[in-house]
Amino acid sequence: MAEIRSALRQHWPEYLIEGWALGSFMVSAGIFTTLFEYPGSPLRHAFDNADARRVMIGMAMGLTAIALIYSPWGQRSGAHMNPAVTLTFLRLKKIARCDAAMYIAAQFIGGTLGVLLVMAVCQGAFTEAPVSYVITVPGPQGALLAFIAEFAISALLMAVVLLVSNSERYGKYTGLGAGLMVAVYIALEAPLSGMSMNPARSFASAWPAEVWTGFWIYLTAPVFGMQCAAAWYVRPRCGHEAGCAKLLHSRTQRCIHCGYVPPLP
Repeated sequence: MAEIRSALRQHWPEYLIEGWALGSFMVSAGIFTTLFEYPGSPLRHAFDNADARRVMIGMAMGLTAIALIYSPWGQRSGAHMNPAVTLTFLRLKKIARCDAAMYIAAQFIGGTLGVLLVMAVCQGAFTEAPVSYVITVPGPQGALLAFIAEFAISALLMAVVLLVSNSERYGKYTGLGAGLMVAVYIALEAPLSGMSMNPARSFASAWPAEVWTGFWIYLTAPVFGMQCAAAWYVRPRCGHEAGCAKLLHSRTQRCIHCGYVPPLP
């Protein structure tokens, strides 16, 4: 308990940021999906093709992810925004257990509050079909293919994040790469699984909607996929060593993971 109290006292800003980040992502997802999918929206009629609408939503969400990762707050916490990401860095021993637990709790709470906020503002346009709380459920091909798809996209995302973020030359592009992958996944993979990669993101929609179809997929596949990517990255034959538990390590923000303190101005 003393360890938890100490972590809360010293690192509470990072925990709040993680909740804010996923909450903001869910607000963006809810608003843009409503704008493009609600039958009464002008954008729904402007983009009559479902694939085109999905591409537009993907672009919006990719830009949202990039903005959150590169924001000063995102640079401070590391912009995990995802329990699967946090658990991966925990496996790599780059984040303390107390911090990991608090990050995950904040992500679940923040994501859910984001959905509830959109629900209060948009009401039926957001809660009713076809938007339906932006829930993630398996596509028509079934749960098995949805699990495989979630596993694959999660593993690939984490592999790219580890490769790019630990590169001295390309590390600053980690957020751009992650955002681009989110956009592409929504455009191409969403019909298979709803494109989650994130247990907290799926919970945030499933709980108020009371729709738990295939929820086990979104609790397990992203975690397994990212853990496998981490195991691949640090395997002896590969010779890689993971750095800090941040997607983007800023020299102007403190780091609770590696202990970095920015120099005084």
